Amino acid sequence: MIDHRNALDLLAAADNRRAARRRFLKVAGGGTLALGSASLLSGCFDSEEDDVPAPTPTPTPTPAAVTDSDVLNLALNLEYLEAQYYLFAVNGTGLAASQTASGSGTAGGTVTGGAKVDFSGDALVGAYAREIAADEAAHVAFLRAALGSAAIAMPNINISGDANGAFTAAARAAGVIGSSESFNPYSSPENFLLGAYLFEDVGVTAYKGAAPLLSSKVFLEAAAGILAAEAYHAGLVRTVLYAKGIAAPALITATTRISDARDALDQGSDTDQGLVASGGGANLVPADADAIAYSRNSRQVHNIVYLNATGSNLNGGGFFPNGTNNPNPTLRVGLP
Repeated sequence: MIDHRNALDLLAAADNRRAARRRFLKVAGGGTLALGSASLLSGCFDSEEDDVPAPTPTPTPTPAAVTDSDVLNLALNLEYLEAQYYLFAVNGTGLAASQTASGSGTAGGTVTGGAKVDFSGDALVGAYAREIAADEAAHVAFLRAALGSAAIAMPNINISGDANGAFTAAARAAGVIGSSESFNPYSSPENFLLGAYLFEDVGVTAYKGAAPLLSSKVFLEAAAGILAAEAYHAGLVRTVLYAKGIAAPALITATTRISDARDALDQGSDTDQGLVASGGGANLVPADADAIAYSRNSRQVHNIVYLNATGSNLNGGGFFPNGTNNPNPTLRVGLP
């Protein structure tokens, strides 16, 4: 389990870092705009002096149209990741090979890491983990059946908790552990919950963001059903972590840092929320002022699972070391 020392001081420091990040992004964004404007004006003056017409700009390629199958395959990538994490934590093994091959028979990728968690000292979390694992495996089976031969194979996935694993990289980036420490989500029920916390809120926002892209009402209804299940999972994980955090405040500190890291990675507005409300007290339902869950587009989701804030890494990274499997190039990195 993570170190509980100086938890309250760390929580205050996390709030200060969030404010500092906002100031940095504002200043950096302004600086970039100013430099771009100066370059543009310089080009105009040069053209006037030399009386040479400006070259015709190269048109931006039109993004490939996104189909319902593309959206469901994007969701399938995420469901592969979640299912493997929970199944390994519960059983010590992941999805069967028949559930990771493409609809046309291409073999699925490999899973790096994964281990069975000892839930013997926490029967409640163990019961929750088993139920969620079954749900995520069912989501994989459902999406594969809905897509048929169009279902993509599982990409290579990294769910390792060793020094070079994706969980360690994520925890270091968030400041949950030091630069020379490792984070193993399989070492305790508490660390397992933190690993689940990293995924579940992202899954909810990803499904909500993808919903407007679906044209089929049948698929939209199914996606809404999966979104609801993921929201139940996320709420459960947040509730248990908050309850445990009353006695072990470092758990809440860790969720605040993970939340800040997701905000920094997705490069969106400051919408991700930890377990403590701005005025104090519990924040178990991350939502806007109208109590509506927020959305992430596919680029923001990729930024988080790749642990890459630039949104331009076609080769993947993080939990998908070689990228997600998306037939449509528009979704390989994600829609802006």
